[in-house]
Amino acid sequence: MEHSVSIKDLSLNFGHVRVLEHLNLDIDQGEFLVLLGPSGCGKSTLLNCVAGLLDVTGGQIFIDGKNVTWEEPKDRGIGMVFQSYALYPQMSVERNLSFGLRVAGMKKDEIDRRVARASEILQIEPLLQRKPVELSGGQRQRVAIGRALVRDVDVFLFDEPLSNLDAKLRSELRVEIKRLHLRLKNTMIYVTHDQIEAMTLADRIAIMKGGVIQQLDVPSVIYNKPVNLFVAGFIGSPSMNFLHGEFTGGASPKFVSQGVNWDLKGYETLPSTGADKRQATIGIRPEHIAINDEAKSMPVTIDVEIEVVEPMGSDTLGWVRIGGESVTFRVASEIDLQVGQKLTLGFDPARASVFDGNTGERL
Repeated sequence: MEHSVSIKDLSLNFGHVRVLEHLNLDIDQGEFLVLLGPSGCGKSTLLNCVAGLLDVTGGQIFIDGKNVTWEEPKDRGIGMVFQSYALYPQMSVERNLSFGLRVAGMKKDEIDRRVARASEILQIEPLLQRKPVELSGGQRQRVAIGRALVRDVDVFLFDEPLSNLDAKLRSELRVEIKRLHLRLKNTMIYVTHDQIEAMTLADRIAIMKGGVIQQLDVPSVIYNKPVNLFVAGFIGSPSMNFLHGEFTGGASPKFVSQGVNWDLKGYETLPSTGADKRQATIGIRPEHIAINDEAKSMPVTIDVEIEVVEPMGSDTLGWVRIGGESVTFRVASEIDLQVGQKLTLGFDPARASVFDGNTGERL
């Protein structure tokens, strides 16, 4: 498949500070790629390099096969949507949408056609004569997306476009952006620190830390087979449970910790993992832990006592202590959990993750 965007050996320094270093990334035509990571990981910086808003220190950027490394933003064939709406307050929505096209000298009938199409797709036709001050946050962000849409480009860049909105609006607009991608089938690169946005929107997710892509894969693989401790802890809410101890690989993998001696038969180690004993961390997601009757049919079981109960509405979280460390599990809200209640937990080792105690890499 032809690559829509190719980033080759990209480096960016701010003075003596290395922000991106020898980064490589290929994005397919029509793909929705999410750059995910905590603040300061380099995701917005990478997006700004693709947009041409930052001059790179080294490497090259190709868009639709064309080397655009030193092209002006307007010549790169991209549309960009920022975290701040950046609308002109004195202009109507219609004039905000058409401003860039008018400056470029486009004919009026073509401008009108593009504005009408963007307005219809984003359902903002009734707002065209209003000014930004008369719009809600969600409506303003739709207009900001519309301003990128009228450019009729192949690649859209989104820089945390929903982070200024409340939770309900974020959820609604997330669905709208997904619909937009399904309808347009354009390449979209989307920056966020919100893992829910990443998991729900992305064809593939690139998880970043310290200017380096830690893992690049489809959401299901990143969720179920994280490559290291950082990715495992960053994805999932509530986050993955971690227990520290000793792991023995080979044909009969085992994990031993304080009060824990688990046979992990069924856990698939990587080919590079030997049969030696080493310090390790096992990770188990709260939703992969079963309780009582269901737990008793699992390969690994342990008896515990509930310390804390958190009703979440659709489900309930229980907190227990295993091997001296706090562990949470998730059950349906109809199940009645009580503090002090004794119960059996169980899990399937095939759904666990084990990480090297020194490197943090998956074993």
